[in-house]
Amino acid sequence: MAEIFDRETLLDLVVNIIPLFIIFFFIVAFLVFNPFGFETLPSGIQFGLLVAPFVLLAILTYISGKAIAGAEKNFTVYLPGQATVAGATPLHEKEEVGSGEQEPELGDEHVEGDPAIEAGDDASDDAEDA
Repeated sequence: MAEIFDRETLLDLVVNIIPLFIIFFFIVAFLVFNPFGFETLPSGIQFGLLVAPFVLLAILTYISGKAIAGAEKNFTVYLPGQATVAGATPLHEKEEVGSGEQEPELGDEHVEGDPAIEAGDDASDDAEDA
């Protein structure tokens, strides 16, 4: 679990963790102080409206944490906004899978004979010549 939820992943998940603490606070507050009294149906609805989002948000946060950690391992990670900047240095490269060959990253492949791509290449070459 320490591998999944490192410092950077927790910082990304703080937008989900803060509401979890707020919902948990209200669950405990309504259990301890119970300002509206206890009746079966209204109290059941009240706690259902608190516990259901808490459980669903906790599951969503865990799945999001796994997805964020997996994305950091499977793709090259750049600083925010730097992924499309030419010459930007990555924070860390994609981890090798074990076969020794690294898969091409998005944008590295060039399709021969595609007129749209070649026209874009010619337009950029013309701009450089000017």
